[in-house]
Amino acid sequence: MNHKLDDIDTPIDVLEDNTAPPSGSRGFLPIETNAFDRCFISVVIWIALSLFWFRFMEPAGLSIWISNVIAMAIAAIVIAKG
Repeated sequence: MNHKLDDIDTPIDVLEDNTAPPSGSRGFLPIETNAFDRCFISVVIWIALSLFWFRFMEPAGLSIWISNVIAMAIAAIVIAKG
């Protein structure tokens, strides 16, 4: 009796894939990201820092522009090296 399953690869052979991972970069962030992901993370950090600044630092007399400069520097680092 001829078995039809003799011609089929084993499931393990089908599941093993030795191709390269999708294109993206690996920086100091703990995840693999592309440019859009790093930009989105930078915007979220910027918003969080601004809200923190409005709540705690601006009542003490520090301008929001200081927060914007810090957030811009963090965003540049995350986008470039993240």
